[in-house]
Amino acid sequence: MGKEKLIRFTNLLLGFMFYSGIIVILGLPLILKIAGKQFFPDVTEKFWPMLIIYGLAGICGVTILNQLRKMIKTVIDQNCFVDNNVKSLKLMGKVSLIISILFIIELLFLPTPVTFVIILTFFIAGIFSCVLACVFEEAVRYKKENDLTI
Repeated sequence: MGKEKLIRFTNLLLGFMFYSGIIVILGLPLILKIAGKQFFPDVTEKFWPMLIIYGLAGICGVTILNQLRKMIKTVIDQNCFVDNNVKSLKLMGKVSLIISILFIIELLFLPTPVTFVIILTFFIAGIFSCVLACVFEEAVRYKKENDLTI
């Protein structure tokens, strides 16, 4: 797959995931009720805490996807090293850490092995995004200095 095709595919995938995520968040009360009745009785018993935790985590996830969509546009424009990407990476780092905290709270209501995986995954993603933001910040600084040099 060529570079342009990969970028185009990634852009389409991020758009699909973003809008699908919004639909899932809006349908979350119904999804939890159906899943609770058919598969997970514990979810029915703890409906409101689960709705709040999953709803907030969903909003955080959609926020991450939106930032990625903004960043992929800079890739398409071949102008990646910009301040907005640094801001996006910092925000994605913070939001990923919030997701970790939400799932730590979820452990109090419905502890499952997969919850630990989610906590660890988003904790690592949060740290990675913060470090990458620092790298991009330096790259933006170098780019600005280079653009001023004649």
